[in-house]
This record gives sequence, structure tokens and C-alpha cells, in this order.
Amino acid sequence: MDFSFAQGNGLEHLPAFVKSLGIGLLIGLERERSPAAKAGLRTFALVSLFGTISGLLSDETKSPWILFAGVLIVGFMTVAAYLRERNPEGDPGTTTVAAIIICYGLGALVWYGYATLAVMLAITTTILLYYKSELKGLTQSLTRRDLISMLQFSVLTFIILPVLPDRNYGPYLALNPHQIWLMVVLISGISLSGYIALRIVGERHGAPLLGLLGGLVSSTATTLAYARNNRENPRIMQLAVVVILLANLMVLARLSVVCAIVSPAILPILLPILGTGLLFGLASAAYWYGKLLEKSATVMPRIGNPAEIRAALGFGLLYAIVLFCSAWISDYSGSRGLYGVALISGLTDVDAITLSSLRLMSLGKLASLDAATAISLALLSNIAFKLGLVFFIGGSTLGKRCSGGMLAVAVGVISALILMHYV
Repeated sequence: MDFSFAQGNGLEHLPAFVKSLGIGLLIGLERERSPAAKAGLRTFALVSLFGTISGLLSDETKSPWILFAGVLIVGFMTVAAYLRERNPEGDPGTTTVAAIIICYGLGALVWYGYATLAVMLAITTTILLYYKSELKGLTQSLTRRDLISMLQFSVLTFIILPVLPDRNYGPYLALNPHQIWLMVVLISGISLSGYIALRIVGERHGAPLLGLLGGLVSSTATTLAYARNNRENPRIMQLAVVVILLANLMVLARLSVVCAIVSPAILPILLPILGTGLLFGLASAAYWYGKLLEKSATVMPRIGNPAEIRAALGFGLLYAIVLFCSAWISDYSGSRGLYGVALISGLTDVDAITLSSLRLMSLGKLASLDAATAISLALLSNIAFKLGLVFFIGGSTLGKRCSGGMLAVAVGVISALILMHYV
């Protein structure tokens, strides 16, 4: 007689069942608070335990059909319970049925040694169940054009990117189609997340969040929008100053995230530069936010969706041109030539020269300090360009109020950059 199944009285498997029970209780706790759900705390706990038991029996008997039979049993029993008490005007229960099936699968995952993954998925499932109204509001706040742009971003990421060759072409072997498009996906993804968040929060959370999210999408577009709004309605000047300053501070945080993803090796040099500029700028932004005592009319910036195909192609072309020019000029006249490219390209876009510098650094054609210097010069050029926009479009009064914060960022960046060169 084979006693392998009973070895150790099975108590060595107790931790797996405890984890499974916790997963079921977590999901069941959320379902318990839903009046429409016909399954709650006990049901989900039992289903999760049943999943682990099915995994154990399937493993010991070497029969995967036990797991499949368990899924069918749980599914049929749950559907039957809802059909028996069907309410045409109430919740059809499909969400709870799906949650029960997932709970069974998570219990099985625990048995097969994927406890950490199962817990992560259980938390994610609970979050999706809990935020039902928020998720519904999200879908209602997005327009048809927004949904199309999300589909376009999916095309950029999952259809175009995989088919592009991952090889270096052209002079200096600087142009890699796959790598160029990967940078397009990265920048589009970061901008799209900010755009969606901006559409969701709308006018509910005031100037700070509008400035931060606007800067995440496009600091230039946000600066332009509020400068124009201030000229049309001078009463929102305090609001415009705060939003413009925060949007431009967000550029530094955005650059840090991009560099951390693309080339973490540059962070020890670049982070002190960006961090100093951020601290100097935050002091000025905090001052003007303190001045915003009376609630001004909140004005949403008009920003186009950054994941549209035309915008992606435009950035990809710009990045390829800047990358080629940077490689050519850097080879012809050294780092000083690259700095000139950084100053010119930074007027309209910091991302392109940033990614180009990181690419050349990864190819061994550029030292990390030179790359950080090029990125810093592009940032300074971009700040000067946007400050000029504020004066030209928003008027001298708005320009003077924004100049303190934007110049503070520039002073912080320059000071840290000089220190890096001489330390």
C-alpha cells in the first residue's frame, strides 16, 4: 500500500492552505459588502481552499482532469445559484461568477508554488471589484477619440514594434529601427498615461494636479494653453502661474524616469543636476501657490492626445534626425558640437536629444558626463523658449511672475552642472 500521500499527516502542506484561505477571505470580504452578490466571505474562502485541494489531488494522482473538473463544478454551481434567484432588474452576477472562477484558480496556483503571484493577482482582483463605480466613470469620461488613440497605442506597441528589425543601420550605426520605435512607445506611453489621468480628474483637484499632469503630457502645450487663457481672462493669473511652474517642474521628474528606464548608469551624474533644479523650482512654486488663497476658476488645458499615430510618427522622425545629427556632429567636432545640437533641438523637444544622448552613451560614443551636459543644455534651452512663450502670449505681468520660478530651475541646473564638471 502506498502511504506517500499521508506522509507527515499532510501538515507540511498547511502553509499553502493558510495562504489560499487568506486569498479567498480577501476577495470575499469585498464581495460581502455588495448587496447584489450572492457569494460572500465564506463562499470565496471555501472556493479558494477547493482550488488548493484540487491542485493537491491532481498532483498526487498525476491527473490534470481533477483541476478541470473542479473548474466545471464551481462554475456550474455558481451559475445555477444565480439562475435560481434571477432578478431582471438587478445585477446579473457575471462579475461575481468570474471572481469565483479566478479565486479557484488562485487557490490552485498556491498549491503549485506560485503563492506570491497568486497574492498579487488576488489584490489586483479585489481592487478591480472594489473600484467598480470609478472604473465605470473612467469609461464614461473618455471620448471615442481617446479610445481610438488607446487602440493606436496598442498598434504602436504590439504590432509595429515586434516586426521592426533590431539592427544598427546607417552612418555610425546609430539608427536602429526597433530601438527608435521603442523610444516612441516609451514617450507615447508616459504621455498617454498623463493625458488619461488629466481627462479623469478634470477640474476636481485644482491647480497642482493640473500642472503636474499637464507637464506629464506636454509642458509646452500646458504653458501655451495657460498663457493664452491668462490673456483672455486675467483673473486666473495666480492659477496660470502655479500650473505653468508645476508643468515645467514635471519635465525634470519625467526626464529622471526616462533615464532610469533607458540608461540607469547616467543617474548618479544626472539626478543631482535635475534634483537641484527641482528643489530650486519647488520653492518658487510653493510661494506662488501660497498666494493662490482665493479659488480661481479652474481652466482645463487643451492638449491633443499624444498617442495618435501622427504624433508618434512625428516624434520618431524627430528622434531619428536628432540621433543622426548628434552622432555625426559629435564625431566631427566632439562634445561641443553635440552641445550645439542640444541647444537647438531643446527649444521644442527635450525628449529627443535626451534619448539620443543616452543612445550614443550606450554605444560608447559619448561619456556619461557629456550626455548629462547635453541633456542639461537642452533643458535650459527649453526653459528659455517656454519663458519667451509666456512673455509673448501671456503678457509681461504673467511672464515676470513665472520668470522667478523658471529661472530658479535654470540656476539650480547650471550650479549643479558646473559642480559636476569640477568635482
